Amino acid sequence: MPVSFLTAEQERRYGRYAGEPNAEQLARHFHLDDADRELAGTKRWDHMRLGFAVQLSTVRFLGAFLDEPAAVPGGVAGHLAQQLGIADAGCLTQYATARGRWLHSAEIKERHGYRDFTDPAVRFRLARWLYALCWTGTDRPSVLFDRATVWLVTEKVLLPGASALERLVARIRARAARRLWRTLARDVTHRQRKKLDALLIAGEGGRPSSLDRLRDGPYLRSGAELSRALGRLDEVRVLTLGLPTIDHVPPGCVFRRLQPSIPIETSHLFRAKPAGYSDDPSRVAARVASG
Repeated sequence: MPVSFLTAEQERRYGRYAGEPNAEQLARHFHLDDADRELAGTKRWDHMRLGFAVQLSTVRFLGAFLDEPAAVPGGVAGHLAQQLGIADAGCLTQYATARGRWLHSAEIKERHGYRDFTDPAVRFRLARWLYALCWTGTDRPSVLFDRATVWLVTEKVLLPGASALERLVARIRARAARRLWRTLARDVTHRQRKKLDALLIAGEGGRPSSLDRLRDGPYLRSGAELSRALGRLDEVRVLTLGLPTIDHVPPGCVFRRLQPSIPIETSHLFRAKPAGYSDDPSRVAARVASG
């Protein structure tokens, strides 16, 4: 199934410059130390030295090599040219047609220890880290994508295509969700499942189901309304007697995975189903959590 949760802004700035870096970013990612200047100085021409420095600084900042290294913000080119003693930063335009620029990215990758996203060790570490975030946290997919991007840049891993990272995030979240469904549903007995199913049956004439009624909070500040709310609370306590607790599941995991479904009418969420429906862990888990 196609996966797409990135915003247009995320797609636009992924692995690209979103504008001029600020002073702090220039100082942190675009400063050339003695070793950097010495390495760039081994290149023959000004445009090759400046182009090499641009490639090196860009991969530090963005985690990727640009297809067009000359297409960097003017402030970046000027800042690097000043450190290299190059008077005209405009010479960078010549770097776009230089054959040696393709060798520079390979040299930077080897000397500075950058790895590809396809490295099995990298994917394993990233997947394990993302899984921990999904299991214990409440981050949305788009936030997880940004956090994964920062992880890759920090760990000196070249960014993959946006869709590849997007699919990985979606797959890890789905895996954490399946674990949650199984964990919540494994201790629910057949009798308890039938009891929970009965809450979903709509009343005559399209009236709300019992679960909808129990979830419906008070609307007015009055003694009668408070009395009805306390009555609903007593009903819920009776219904949940004997149901397994969710104390062994991280609270954030439960609320992130289950709460989005609660505002939906149960007649739509749990509508007529095929045989075996009651054994679906995700359905049973939703009912356990909502109870």
